[in-house]
Amino acid sequence: MPNQISKTIVITGASDGIGAAAARKLKADGHLVVVVGRDANKTKTVANEINAPYEIADFSELGQVTALAAALDSKYEKIEVLANNAGVMFGNFAKTVDGFERTFQVNHLAPFLLTHLLHTKLLASAATVVNTSSMTAKMWGQLDLTDLNNEIEYDEKRAYGTAKLCNILFTKEFDRRFRKSGINTVAFHPGVVSTNFASDPESSFHKIYHSGGKPTMSMITPEAGADQLIWISEGEAGKDWQPGEYYDLRKLGELSEQASDLKLALQLWDESVRLLKL
Repeated sequence: MPNQISKTIVITGASDGIGAAAARKLKADGHLVVVVGRDANKTKTVANEINAPYEIADFSELGQVTALAAALDSKYEKIEVLANNAGVMFGNFAKTVDGFERTFQVNHLAPFLLTHLLHTKLLASAATVVNTSSMTAKMWGQLDLTDLNNEIEYDEKRAYGTAKLCNILFTKEFDRRFRKSGINTVAFHPGVVSTNFASDPESSFHKIYHSGGKPTMSMITPEAGADQLIWISEGEAGKDWQPGEYYDLRKLGELSEQASDLKLALQLWDESVRLLKL
């Protein structure tokens, strides 16, 4: 563990996959890890396995995100790392109880809201905000600020890739606003990981990721996928990695034209604030 400094690290989407793998390694390295997940049984199982505290929150309900932020703020003096790792792909179009398309809300609006609500705590902690993105941001992402709810000819690949593009744009605008205040933010692509991703049977990717109800084994392990999340969490901004950037295999990843558009990043930020009434 670099510098042998223990940190308080909050990981969303930590009941399975790379989130759970990162939680196990970071806890073994001596950090205080807070396991956050949607499924109560799976989240509790991971937390109990590593003797870590946990919180339950379903990001398809923004009220639960608000409650999660309040709980984290009250329970922990510092949060040195907030890993916005929760993500999901849905096969069909549907809106949440909050009125937003599910993919857009769970992958972008919810972590945006959580980070906003914890901003004072993160500022006081000189925190790192880590956003799990994806190479699909470049492959399928196509951001239309007039159709953030993906209501025009819904396509699951475009919806997911665009949400992952939003993660990168959020990273860049957050960095522009707050790096000088001491908060560093970074995004990364974990790889094509053998996890419970695309568990929605309606998703066309369900059969790719699952065979007989289990993930296929032609992908990298969750432990390998968690490598960069661990590396960033334990590393030092400006030395081990550069804030405001997007990484793939611990190197700067290739970005689409939209992902590099700082004006678009600002516009997405402003629209997210408006939608969430912040």
